Amino acid sequence: MRVLGVDPGLTRCGVGIVEGVIGSPITLVGVGVILTPTEAALDQRLLDLDQQLSEWINVWKPDVIAVERVFSQHNVRTVMGTGQAAGIALLLAAKAGIPVMMHTPSEVKASVTGSGRANKAQVALMVQKILNLDTIPKPVDATDALALAICHIWRGGGNAKIAQALAAEQSRLKKLRAR
Repeated sequence: MRVLGVDPGLTRCGVGIVEGVIGSPITLVGVGVILTPTEAALDQRLLDLDQQLSEWINVWKPDVIAVERVFSQHNVRTVMGTGQAAGIALLLAAKAGIPVMMHTPSEVKASVTGSGRANKAQVALMVQKILNLDTIPKPVDATDALALAICHIWRGGGNAKIAQALAAEQSRLKKLRAR
């Protein structure tokens, strides 16, 4: 499974692509940060983000896009920019017919480090170890995007297997009732 993780942000949007399945090593495919100029008008910044994120999707062809769920902060301006950037990622996924999943920051931290209260340094170190990298990807937005992608493989892959098992069991029960 190839997963594009998106750590949404209007000024810096982290993107990271990993491949793997539950129970096997996960490998780094690509990582980066999409930057938009703070002096540009909002509509132009969103257009820039749309174009650059579209390029990542077109080049790397992810099977799933994992986006960080926007959570409430005291800084409304930051939340708005994050929400707008997340909206671009969700729209592009829908247009491309790619399933999209959203994960909260605490889900990502718990999945990658074992603790939903881990700090950014702990998450970054675990991303480095999980992907067997020589150095921690910089800036932190890139590392967070990789953590999202890893989280999705571990959590989303498990959830998909559970859903498949439940569907198979429902199908089996339906056939038994039809007899």
